[in-house]
Amino acid sequence: MKAGLEQQSRWPLDIQEHTLLTARFNSPGPEAPFVDYLHSLYEGAPPDIVLSIGAPAARFVQRYRQKLFPEIPMVLTVVEQRLVNSLDLTDNDVVVSVHNDFMAVFDNILRVLPGTKSVAMVVGASPLEKFWIDEVKQELRPLGKRVGLIWYSDLAFDEILRRAAKLPPDTVLFWGLMSVDAAGIVYEGDIALRSLHAVANAPIFSYQEPFFGNSTVGGPMQMIGETSRRTVDAVNRILGGEKPASIKYETIEFGTPRYDWHELQRWSISESNLPPGSEIMFRDQGLWETYRWQLLLIAAVILVQTGLISGLLHERRRRQVAEVESRQRLAELAHANRYSAVGELTTSIAHELNQPLGSILTNTETAELMLKGASPDIDEVRQILADIRRDDQRASEVIRRLRSVLKKTPFEIKNLELNDTVREAIGLVAAVADGRRIALTYVPASADLHVKGDSVQLQQVVLNLIINAMDAVADADMRKRDVSVATARAGNQAEIKIADTGPGIASGDLANVFNPFFTTKPQGMGMGLAIAKTIVEAHHGTIGVENQPWGGALFSVRLPIIR
Repeated sequence: MKAGLEQQSRWPLDIQEHTLLTARFNSPGPEAPFVDYLHSLYEGAPPDIVLSIGAPAARFVQRYRQKLFPEIPMVLTVVEQRLVNSLDLTDNDVVVSVHNDFMAVFDNILRVLPGTKSVAMVVGASPLEKFWIDEVKQELRPLGKRVGLIWYSDLAFDEILRRAAKLPPDTVLFWGLMSVDAAGIVYEGDIALRSLHAVANAPIFSYQEPFFGNSTVGGPMQMIGETSRRTVDAVNRILGGEKPASIKYETIEFGTPRYDWHELQRWSISESNLPPGSEIMFRDQGLWETYRWQLLLIAAVILVQTGLISGLLHERRRRQVAEVESRQRLAELAHANRYSAVGELTTSIAHELNQPLGSILTNTETAELMLKGASPDIDEVRQILADIRRDDQRASEVIRRLRSVLKKTPFEIKNLELNDTVREAIGLVAAVADGRRIALTYVPASADLHVKGDSVQLQQVVLNLIINAMDAVADADMRKRDVSVATARAGNQAEIKIADTGPGIASGDLANVFNPFFTTKPQGMGMGLAIAKTIVEAHHGTIGVENQPWGGALFSVRLPIIR
């Protein structure tokens, strides 16, 4: 009302407020001191209008009109029509009355919750509240036995809270008013209702709009907005010179039923039970209504990202296919390179096989001659058989190594012990080194070096580098013909070093030795080191070359160690 007056008045207003506290007490005591105070306050400067809010204030100003404001226009607002004292009204009075239709409130309860059997009535014990208890009982008499009424007006509010927390099924609470409880304790209505709402195990209904929102379910109720609008209209019309007797308003009835969406959800009340035309307030907006533009933007971003991701996945798939094909080509090229390398070792391999095979033949013939004798020496025959077994194992090992290098298998990554892999590769070329009068030495690392890789291809790298080193030593007329192989750990990498005592590599060729088709050999194709570099990089490693200060070349291969 104050906000409406300040916004709509054509004149500056000075609004004075006085609270009639005696209306809240069972034994209010004498009102004379308060009347004397108001009389002294306004005797020399009477107000232009007196505005009373509520029935107790209306009765007070009517009772003391002659002493306080005998000729002042009055607007009596928020007065229930049953409490309007028509006999004391004058031509200087305007009444803005309301009608509390309790039958409509209870019809609403039984419609919304048809299984309701009893209603706990929360009403205070002040004289005004006792008046309304009688009015409610009288008005609800037509309900008969449809629903039972449980009255809490003779209880202290603490006891009301305890009982409200343990209500039987099919019971609801009706909130009337709680100004003063039966123990004489004064309460602020909204605070008391919030306390009740916090503990109640049943829904709360009320006809009073000020308590609607976060506490009561709702239904038909007073129209505070309409009451305030008419009150402001009456004041402005009187201040504008209109006679109060000419300003008449119909009694304000309950408005369209309204319901709190959160309370409906809390008590599982179906919206289909609500009267036609009901308004549901405080409904949580859906995600779409609250964030429509943000969701549209996110959807657009997702669509763009989906397109980009689809394109990237397609490119990734193409790249994976290309990598698979590349690995297959690498495996085929490496296989051809291994055949070439083994071709260079053919004479040596044949020699290495002939030796154990020749020994086997000689030992076999010797054993046959000894067995033809009258008394063969069995211990010597046993030694001959042991020699045959040893030579057979030696030949088998040569063939096994040769087959492992020449077998055509796909690129296969698995855990390897690098020292053993290098040692097996050296076993293939040891006889070649002996035949060429080259000292081939191997110094393995003192600890195991576990890496991930393809053992055949890593052996191929070692074979290529050793064969190149032996060619460098053999082509030069060197007095010292050495090739050394060593493995070691360098930080988090395993290192293979292959050094020779040859003439080294021309400084201008160091940067090109790993390029395809680059070679310094008259009969070479220039693919061995290029394939070796490709294999090492496929194992996430590196390969390099440098000339040693004392002569010869040093190739270094580094591979990641498995943590």
